[in-house]
Amino acid sequence: MTPDLRTERLTLSPYVPADEDDFVALFQDTRVSRWMGDGPQSEAADRALFGRVFTDVYATNRFDVWAVRHAGRYAGHAEIKPSPEPWLDGHELIYALAPTVQGQGLGRELAVALTAYGHDTLGLAEVHATVDAENAPSLSLLARLGYTRVRDIPEDDGGTTTHLTHRRR
Repeated sequence: MTPDLRTERLTLSPYVPADEDDFVALFQDTRVSRWMGDGPQSEAADRALFGRVFTDVYATNRFDVWAVRHAGRYAGHAEIKPSPEPWLDGHELIYALAPTVQGQGLGRELAVALTAYGHDTLGLAEVHATVDAENAPSLSLLARLGYTRVRDIPEDDGGTTTHLTHRRR
């Protein structure tokens, strides 16, 4: 069961059905979704993805997925899960913050909490991240937190994904 997590300014809690519109709005915002998975999807696809959080992820306890709240309001999405990529044998963190809360240091706070959760609660020796090579703010943030670049992976669309790893100290 996904636990609640708290940082100085953020609360991470399992999604509830009432979060659907906020989740969809976050994933429909191309300033956010351009960096997520396969990029922007249809609203119907994002609603289906939200449904799978309950019917698949939570129902089978597959991995941890959180709604991120700042000052009591929905502010983003976070996960730590086994990577679906065969070349990445381990868990990776995924996070996205709404543009309205970006630039306040919340991304750092969130990444620190997810990394600590991976190491301390899940007992992972390594926590991974895969980031679009053009997403300079995320690459810089993770580097400041001690993530090291492992490799760049060329994508079919001509882009590049950077694989980073944080090792338990």
